[in-house]
Amino acid sequence: MRVARELFHEHGYGGTTVRMIATTAEVDPAMVFYFFGTKQGLFSAAIEISGERLVRTLVENLDKSDRTPLMMLTRSAPTDSRAEALLREFIDREITGRLAALLDTPDAALRAGMVNVQILGLAVARYIMRIEPIASSSVDELVATFGPLVQHCLTGPAPRA
Repeated sequence: MRVARELFHEHGYGGTTVRMIATTAEVDPAMVFYFFGTKQGLFSAAIEISGERLVRTLVENLDKSDRTPLMMLTRSAPTDSRAEALLREFIDREITGRLAALLDTPDAALRAGMVNVQILGLAVARYIMRIEPIASSSVDELVATFGPLVQHCLTGPAPRA
């Protein structure tokens, strides 16, 4: 699985083949298809923990400081058009662009946008609006709750645009 993750990260979904993964992992490509069914099945398994990892990273970083660029811009965006533009640029560059490149699927931008909705909603609920029980939940509780939602955005059935 490590090889698949590395190759998908390096070459994207479109640039990575099952044969490339199998060759690098020194296994027969037929074994990959046997265990994962399709390239999409392998991809889903390779990034299975991404939803949880994204949520954990976000919450742990924001718990350390509420002065992160994401939080400062999110607080200011509703009343300051410059902060709104900066927030949009930050999200496009740091989240949407990176996720879309990693996914490298025809609907990658839409999937990344759906992830943005989840993580921004979580950040606003926990750190700005302080909505309970989100505000007082542990990192592990939030990962267990929001991780599968984010994962579904990343690898679930193709969304309808």
